[in-house]
Amino acid sequence: MITGDRSITDKAIDLSEFDITFSSKPLLFGGLAMEYYGLRKSRHDIDFIITNEDYQTLIKKYPACKKDRWGDFGLEIGEFELWRSICKLEYDFYSKDAVEYEKYKVISFERLFFMKAIAYDNEPEVQKHTDDFKMMIQYYYDKYQNKDYVEYMNKHSGKYLSAPYGIIYNDNY
Repeated sequence: MITGDRSITDKAIDLSEFDITFSSKPLLFGGLAMEYYGLRKSRHDIDFIITNEDYQTLIKKYPACKKDRWGDFGLEIGEFELWRSICKLEYDFYSKDAVEYEKYKVISFERLFFMKAIAYDNEPEVQKHTDDFKMMIQYYYDKYQNKDYVEYMNKHSGKYLSAPYGIIYNDNY
């Protein structure tokens, strides 16, 4: 499981202002999750997905803070956006393999990557999502590619490019 820098999220998140006991820990996603994983700095808000039960509790306390984004319902309370669904997918879907802390969870890198993939079709601010998506692909390459193999391949790229069906060089890479 990929984890990030908890100190970033702990400094930014204070859920006490809501003065409720959440039935399930709110699930952080969006820009602060991107920063948690070391991809980019977050912007102006803190995004969470919450259960429908918690959404119903908060909507009673903050009826003037409702948001509707193409049928996904949420609340904007100060710097927080709390959503009961994103692209009609709810808390149980997004919280799979989340990184869990005392008062909140952070969406898994894989689910965050999935969100960026679906954002292409569902968000008007495509360039931000394109940049985020590219950063996340590079993260996978940096973390999981065999560095020795990549170095060797780059050193011999001319040979690979001149052989349309590939080459095996002394049974080694």
